[in-house]
Amino acid sequence: MGAALQRFFGGSPLAVLFKLLFLSLVIGAIMAGFGFTPMTLPSRIMAAARSLANLGFGAFRNVGAYILTGAIVVIPIWLLMRFMGKGR
Repeated sequence: MGAALQRFFGGSPLAVLFKLLFLSLVIGAIMAGFGFTPMTLPSRIMAAARSLANLGFGAFRNVGAYILTGAIVVIPIWLLMRFMGKGR
């Protein structure tokens, strides 16, 4: 049983516990310095995800506008070339 626990934890369970506690303390202090708390973290993650999604959809909107603008020129020229027999 002890060997299975050590294999699962990647070392002595007590040593791993202390490493995790120390890392949690360091990361928690850094995050608190940026104003993150356990209560605000989920809402900030959701706000960041919404912001990224809005940014991404804005890029799609811009690409669509570019395609439409280019199509105003490209499609008539293509049609003229097809009707004149030069597009084959």
